[in-house]
Amino acid sequence: MTHIQVLSDKPTLISHALNLIVDKIHTTLQQQDKFTLALAGGSTPKPLYEALAQQSLPLEKIHIFWGDERYVPADDNESNQLMARQAWLDQVDFPPANIHPMPTNNNDPAHDAQTHEQEIREFFGVKAGEFPTFDLILLGMGDDGHTASLFPKTEALTVSDRLVTVGNKDGKPRLTFTYPLINHAHCVMFLVAGENKRPALAQIFSENGDETLYPAKAVKPQGELIWLLDEAAGAELNG
Repeated sequence: MTHIQVLSDKPTLISHALNLIVDKIHTTLQQQDKFTLALAGGSTPKPLYEALAQQSLPLEKIHIFWGDERYVPADDNESNQLMARQAWLDQVDFPPANIHPMPTNNNDPAHDAQTHEQEIREFFGVKAGEFPTFDLILLGMGDDGHTASLFPKTEALTVSDRLVTVGNKDGKPRLTFTYPLINHAHCVMFLVAGENKRPALAQIFSENGDETLYPAKAVKPQGELIWLLDEAAGAELNG
C-alpha cells in the first residue's frame, strides 16, 4: 500500500513524520517487545532526529540501524552515524547495545558489509537466504533519484542475495542496505524536500520511469510505503 502526502513546507513535513513515527513505535510495541528502525542520512532528517530527542520513548525497546553509511570514520563530519548521534542518540539515555552502526574502520568495505550483514542476521535470527523484516526504514532521495547508497547504474542495484552491499558514489565506497532488505520492511518512509527533487520524482512516479536511472523507483516494500514530500518537491504530484 502506497501513500503519498504533500505537506506545505519542510517543518510541516518533519512534524508529520514525527507524529507517524512515534505512533508506529507505540502501536508496534503493544504487539511485540522491540521496534527496529533504520535511519536515513543526509540533511533532510536531521530536524526529525532532533525532534525525536524531545519525545518520551521506550528507548530500551528501540533498536537503531542505518540504511547506508559513507565509508568514513564514525567521528567524521560526513558520517550518517555521527549526525544521528549528535541530533538524537547521544542527547538521550539510549542503551548503547541498542545502537547498531555499520562498521567503517577496517579499510575493507566488502568485509565490513559482510560483517554487518552477519550482525543483522544474528539480531533478527534469520538464516542465509532469508531476509529480516524491519519495522520501519527511513529513506531520503537525492536529486539524481538515488536512495540509501543505491546510485544510478551502479552494481549495488543488482545485488539480490545480500542484506548489505558496497555502494559507489563517484568512486567512493559506501555501505548500503540492498533492495531485497529494504523491500522486506513492514514500512518504508521517504522524506523528500526541495524543488530540485521534482525531475526525479516525476520519473519515479511515471509508468515509464527507469529504475536503473532512478533507483528510488524500485523501492516497493511488502508492507506500507509512505512518501512524505514538501510542497517544493511535490507540487506537481499534488496537482
